[in-house]
Amino acid sequence: MKKYIAVLILSVFALYSCENVLDFSPTNQYNEFTVWKSKENMKLYMNSFYVVASTYGQFGDKAFGSSHHSTDGLTYMLKYSSSITGNGTPNVVAMTPDIISADQNALGFWANAYTQIRRINEFLVDVDAKATVLNDAEKLEFKAEARFLRAWWYFLLVRSHGSVIIYDDLGDWKNSAKARSSEKDCWDYVEKELNFCGENLPAVRPSSDFGRPTKGAAYGLMTRAMLYAKRYDSVVDAFEKMAGLGYDLEGDYAKLFKLKAGQTSVESIFQVDYVKGAVVHKFDSRFAPSGDIADQGGLVGPTQEMVDAYEMADGSAFDWNNPVHAANPYANREPRFYKSVLYNGAPWKGRVIETFVGGADGYKDYNSTGDPKTTVTGYNVRKMLDESNNTFNLDNSYQSFIAIRYAEVLLNYAEALIQNDKVAFGISQLNKVRGRAGLSGRDENVGKDQAMAFVRHERLIELAFEGFHYWDLRRWKLSVEQLHGKRFHGMKITKAAGGSYNYEIVPCDDRDRVFPEKYYSAPIPTSEISNNPLCTQLDEWK
Repeated sequence: MKKYIAVLILSVFALYSCENVLDFSPTNQYNEFTVWKSKENMKLYMNSFYVVASTYGQFGDKAFGSSHHSTDGLTYMLKYSSSITGNGTPNVVAMTPDIISADQNALGFWANAYTQIRRINEFLVDVDAKATVLNDAEKLEFKAEARFLRAWWYFLLVRSHGSVIIYDDLGDWKNSAKARSSEKDCWDYVEKELNFCGENLPAVRPSSDFGRPTKGAAYGLMTRAMLYAKRYDSVVDAFEKMAGLGYDLEGDYAKLFKLKAGQTSVESIFQVDYVKGAVVHKFDSRFAPSGDIADQGGLVGPTQEMVDAYEMADGSAFDWNNPVHAANPYANREPRFYKSVLYNGAPWKGRVIETFVGGADGYKDYNSTGDPKTTVTGYNVRKMLDESNNTFNLDNSYQSFIAIRYAEVLLNYAEALIQNDKVAFGISQLNKVRGRAGLSGRDENVGKDQAMAFVRHERLIELAFEGFHYWDLRRWKLSVEQLHGKRFHGMKITKAAGGSYNYEIVPCDDRDRVFPEKYYSAPIPTSEISNNPLCTQLDEWK
């Protein structure tokens, strides 16, 4: 049976509650006499825990720093046009030495994570002690849902820091002092929790619970987390437990990024929904071409390195030294290119994109002005933009974001198989993703190193702009090699008198990128070390 997951974030549920249950908006300090009266009230309070998927998700305002930034902007995938803190925070972080420290970390969310973890722990205690209206099976399902969200928080913490403090129950908070657990023990904890969730969450939810996690969500998140832990057997096991749950690749890649609240896909495993006029995000106002919305759009663009990574339609590599490719660089590219990138001459909203100098969508050299709000790479993102959004104020974006989708899980599985020396079978799984894109399959008779190169390329393209690449480079220990001391590029296009175009590859960085070895783990905040005498700093940050 196919199962489609979506998560409606807190204030949407609160809005619905006014009409269908009661006028009750969950807060951090809940009224126990209200919450524990009914199962529906408990669900409403549980909704406040979903900030991990909404506020800290790809469309959330705290996914990285603030202002709807993407960690992809720290890599050669995306370039933010602004050079000043705020709109240009990714550039400041990417190009400023020692910008990350125990006192200042734009990627940090330590205090907020532990606040949410404590609230979930409180709920887990109270659901046993106070939820007398629930039977044992209902209590178990609530616990599994809460522990899924707590496991997600711990995954994010361990992904960032490696070694963190595990608070498994409220008793851990009685004393202010607790040491960090080893990285191995942290991953043990995440794995244990997600296994519990997979065993106790339902395979299918009724329509009244549309948006809550299922077995598929737990095992899908497990495949992601265990890649970071390098526990490849666990990735394989989690993927195989998803068999029979009905997930598959969507036939139309572009459809995945056009979903609205209540719309689903066979590929969607865990989905964050927004509602027009109620709970919205700002993706369009930041990523849309500036020709759509003056003084707001054009804040982010793919780099030339990213554009060049897309293959030709026949599966061959794009090559500027090939005169046919160079003469028309945007012709005959693979389908995902056209569904992901807006380039000069691309059709868009009944017009044609103009990213040449002086064009409707503009171009400016990076740092020629502090906050140009137009592309500095000659490109805009198309993937995930809402093409039907034609309002003047594009702050009102409400397209869904699939936080866990089957293509990612399939690529997680392929990578784990390859790392376990099942190279041919792993490539066969990767080739399913390429097949959906209309590309020929990779050769299965290659060595492990070449197979991993295939995986890295496919993740770069398939998951482009979805917030994976910075973390992928980090877990592969390729960030220093591919980012540190590097500058990336854009395409400056000028239009000749006869209507032809001149293409010039130019730097879109004015300084070298910074990624020292110690950035492979984030520092423990000074505030934690000051308040917790048993918590010490990571060795590389002392």
